[in-house]
Amino acid sequence: MTFLDDGPGETWGVVCREGEPRQIFYAREGEAAANRLGAESVGRVTALLPGAGGAFVDLGAGEPFGFLAKGQGAVGQAVRVTVSAEPRGGKGPALTLKGKGEGAPRLLKPGPAIPEWLARAAPGVEPDTGAAAIEAVREAREAALAVEVTAGGLNVAVERTRALVAVDLDFAGTPGRDGGKAREAANRLGLSLAARRIALKRWAGLVAIDLIGTSQPPEPILSAARNAFPDTGVTFGPLSRFGLLQLSLPWRQTPIEEALFGVKGEHARRTRQIDAVRDLRHAVETRRSAPWISLIVPDVEVGEMTGLVAGLGPRARLVSEAGRHPGTYKIRES
Repeated sequence: MTFLDDGPGETWGVVCREGEPRQIFYAREGEAAANRLGAESVGRVTALLPGAGGAFVDLGAGEPFGFLAKGQGAVGQAVRVTVSAEPRGGKGPALTLKGKGEGAPRLLKPGPAIPEWLARAAPGVEPDTGAAAIEAVREAREAALAVEVTAGGLNVAVERTRALVAVDLDFAGTPGRDGGKAREAANRLGLSLAARRIALKRWAGLVAIDLIGTSQPPEPILSAARNAFPDTGVTFGPLSRFGLLQLSLPWRQTPIEEALFGVKGEHARRTRQIDAVRDLRHAVETRRSAPWISLIVPDVEVGEMTGLVAGLGPRARLVSEAGRHPGTYKIRES
């Protein structure tokens, strides 16, 4: 199943399989279209790294500039490029050179919109909208931001550092069961759960997985890893004698926590406001008997949130409350 929630301030696309969210597509209002995955632009080379090590390219979207992995041409030259990986960690998008460009930096063709990404992920499936989509977004968002996932006595912790994504598998074991077979089954499940969570978080780069047990036959583990991480761009490293598996995933999308909150939390206030309005939209959709649904907000935020509520219809109301702490909201029927 797929879900499309095109609401004020943001658009979500969620792909669910076997009853749980597996992929998230997200766009925030006000983002630079030139930085989106698949966007094509004319850019201008602003700097070259020594030894043809790369080039920074102005796409007309401001800093941070895009980056070409191999230096091309000269400073000031116009180039035609596409975005192969969205911005992350305060760095600009990764670019692929398409050819020579002409004129000032500008967007030539935007990347796929959220409905198109959903159609690519699940061809022929019509996405659900309305209250069902809002509920799917809530579930996907919660799962994507969670650090741990548990199943069948297995605990999987997935965390991201500056250098890599670290995965720790912890298994309590099952009394009376063959220890070797139990560990092998737990590792297979753990790899699958880790891959799903990493995909939902939209993380990539180097991944280090601390498996259950040591001195394991490498082929069953590598086979399970290939099944769990089917991405054609994945590169697998060897299984170490300490039970550590390393692999590398290609970056494509901005990590979901950065898309929502910013690299340094600069978007957190707006995200809380949009979340509150999503709750208001859900209440309007599901509480049909109430003549009005009000969102009570701090008086210092009402001006920032008026535009988010303006198009929700006559039953949705925004009410300011003096003294309410910033970032706290309440839904009320009236």
